[in-house]
Amino acid sequence: MPVSVAYLAVVLIWSTTPLGIVWSSETVHPTLAVLMRMLIAIIPGVIIMKLAKINLPWSVQARKIYAYSCVGVFGGMLFSYFSARYLSSGLMSLIFGLSPILSGVLAQKILAEPKFSKIRIAALTVALSGLFVVCFDSISLNQDSVIGLGLILLGVFFFSLSGVMVKSVAIDIHPLATTVGALTFSVPLFALVWFFADGTLPYQQWHARSIWAILYLGIFGSLVGFLAYFFILQKLRASTVALITMMTPVFALYLGAILNNEQVSLHLVFGALLVMCGLALYQWGGKLNWQAKKAL
Repeated sequence: MPVSVAYLAVVLIWSTTPLGIVWSSETVHPTLAVLMRMLIAIIPGVIIMKLAKINLPWSVQARKIYAYSCVGVFGGMLFSYFSARYLSSGLMSLIFGLSPILSGVLAQKILAEPKFSKIRIAALTVALSGLFVVCFDSISLNQDSVIGLGLILLGVFFFSLSGVMVKSVAIDIHPLATTVGALTFSVPLFALVWFFADGTLPYQQWHARSIWAILYLGIFGSLVGFLAYFFILQKLRASTVALITMMTPVFALYLGAILNNEQVSLHLVFGALLVMCGLALYQWGGKLNWQAKKAL
């Protein structure tokens, strides 16, 4: 697969995933919607592994990778699905865009990475200011948004924590094996949560849009999206991949407004711009500062 195609696939899939989560949870309980999504993803994943003769390692290190990846899949997805009942898809995507900065904070604690430079501290301040503007607007529009914001922030935390923990394990493993391994660990947990939180199958109430959204997220959002992401992560620089987190909220906000009649206020736009500026400063501020000093 050409790298450009994989990159475009990740941008498109990540941009449409929040809207898919909102639609899939409209008539299907969130715990069942995410469980069905993971089941749809793992079945073709296992089949492809068998046909391509890709092994699923089961060493201590491999199981550790699967468990750490499961933290992001289970924690990140579960809280995202719960938040979909309170937040717009565009706002969900915007807050998830903060994951690179949160990952940097967690990496300092877990991987003993160097503390943030002054530029990165400034970037964090700008991004958090944007988040404050967005949250203030959301809370003023709907009191239930407070619950949704708390849930999505928990999802971002587990997603970021998972990425940092995975980096702590040194192992050469196929991306598809990582994906299937993480799903293998995650599916039983999703099943338990669904059983205790809902445990029903009221399929008569399910609408076609919710079903199609679950199918899309299972095949593209989980399986194809993970594979394409791990592929470009191996082929491109981290800074190039990081651009995705700045593009997807913009597209998600647009798609939510056009396809789901979601409200896009001036406060939301201004807050989103601040968050995007903070992310850009976080990713490239240090390099630009170094180049400016070198030019002097």
